[in-house]
Amino acid sequence: MLQNKVAIVYGGGGAIGGAVARAFAKEGAELFLAGRTKEKLDAVADDIRSVGGRAEVSVIDALNEREVALHSARVAAKAGGIDIAFNGLGINHVQGVLLTDLSTADFLHPITAYATAYFITARAVTPHMASRGSGVIMMPSTPGARMPGTGFLGYGVSCAATEGMTRLLAAELAPAGIRVVCIRSHAIPEAATMGSHSRDVFEPVARSAGISLEKLMEGAAAGTLLRQLPTLDQVANAAVFAASAHAASMTGAVINLTGGAVVD
Repeated sequence: MLQNKVAIVYGGGGAIGGAVARAFAKEGAELFLAGRTKEKLDAVADDIRSVGGRAEVSVIDALNEREVALHSARVAAKAGGIDIAFNGLGINHVQGVLLTDLSTADFLHPITAYATAYFITARAVTPHMASRGSGVIMMPSTPGARMPGTGFLGYGVSCAATEGMTRLLAAELAPAGIRVVCIRSHAIPEAATMGSHSRDVFEPVARSAGISLEKLMEGAAAGTLLRQLPTLDQVANAAVFAASAHAASMTGAVINLTGGAVVD
């Protein structure tokens, strides 16, 4: 489905970014993994190469505009362009704290950090996609973008901003042939067990509720229509579809993988 495509995965050493990168490679894409932790990036790249895939690793900070721009230029020069950019960046933030106890800094941190990273990476890859007249930019969201609740004020606003950015970027970049898609996933238990930043986010919430992280996840699953949470494979396969020619008419869209926690 992605034969001969060139893909950058930001946060490529993380649970979600790594799963997406492996799925892209399985479908024939050439992978350029970017992130802050070389050991994690190398582990994903080794997995890809072990089954005959192509992957390179670069240690960069997705919040550093110069680093991201130079990296995308190097990728485009080496590979002849960029077809896909998936931002699986994970940023630790505070959840489980109500308004009266939430500091302004903790409220703003996920909003500012995620929006900045998505903006910087989208702007960096856009010229290289536009020069070919095609490309796909993807970023993740969560049900917090739409779901009423307490304790995730900053992150919920951040996810709503991500989905808004998806629509606005799609409108702006469509004349250049670039599609923009958001994948709205619910909590992924596998990711937490693999050492994702989500464990650091959810464990304090579970402790404050007097339950284990596993019970917290079970409660989240019970709150969905399907009584189940998504898997890494499901998220990765949705990203493959969205990046492929099968989704050539899809842009400005949010793929809902919440199990019915929110409905469209």
